[in-house]
Amino acid sequence: MKTKEFLAGVKDTLPIMVGVFPFGLAYGIVAQSIGLTSGETLLMSLLVFAGAAQFISLPMFAEGAGMAMIALTALLINLRHLLMGMSLAPYMNGLSMPQKAFLSFGMVDESYAVTISRVQAIGYSAAYQLGSNMICYVTWVVSTIGGILLGSRISNPLSWGLDFAMPATFLALLIPRLTDKRNLMVCLIAAGVSIVAAVTIPGKWYIIIACLTAAVAGGILEGAENDEN
Repeated sequence: MKTKEFLAGVKDTLPIMVGVFPFGLAYGIVAQSIGLTSGETLLMSLLVFAGAAQFISLPMFAEGAGMAMIALTALLINLRHLLMGMSLAPYMNGLSMPQKAFLSFGMVDESYAVTISRVQAIGYSAAYQLGSNMICYVTWVVSTIGGILLGSRISNPLSWGLDFAMPATFLALLIPRLTDKRNLMVCLIAAGVSIVAAVTIPGKWYIIIACLTAAVAGGILEGAENDEN
C-alpha cells in the first residue's frame, strides 16, 4: 500500500515538473555565469533545495554580500513554508520527529500543492507526500546538472523566456484550487496586496506580506461563513 501511494505521489506530481525543469536549467546556467563553480552550484541545489531563494542569492553572491545577509534573505523568502507546514501539521501528528523533518525538508510549493489537494480529496499519506517530494527533488537536481553542462553554451538563459516557466507552473497549481468564492476572494486580495507591496517596498517583502495577507483573509472569510451557518 505504501509503495502504491508513493508511486501515486510521483505520478501526480510528474506533470508539474515540466515547468520546474527549465527553471532548474536556468539556475544552473546563471549560477555559473556569476562565478559559482560547478560544485558550488550543485551543492546549493542538493542542500538548499529552494528555487526562489537560490535565484535571489545569485546576484548577492555576485555583489559580494555576506553569508549572514544571504541567509536572512533566503529565510524571509521561505517563510511561506511555515504557513504550508502549519496546514499539514495536524495530519502528521502520528509521524516521528525524524520523519517530519525529512518530509519538511523535501516540501516545496509544488509538492505541497499536490499533497494538500490529496489530503482534501482522500486523506493524508506520508508515503504519497514522500513520492511527491522525491520527484521534485530529483527533477531540481537533474535540471541543475543540465544547466551546469549547458552553462558554457548559453550566456543569457532568461532571453529564452525560461524565467516564465515557474510563474506558469504556479498558475497551473493555483487555478484549479479556485473552486469557491472564498478561495477566489483570498487570491484576489493577496494578488492586489502583493502588487502594491512589490511597487512600494524594496526587496522581496511582498512575498511574505502577500502570504500573511492571504492567511488572515482566509481566516476572516472562513470565520464569517461559519457564523452564517
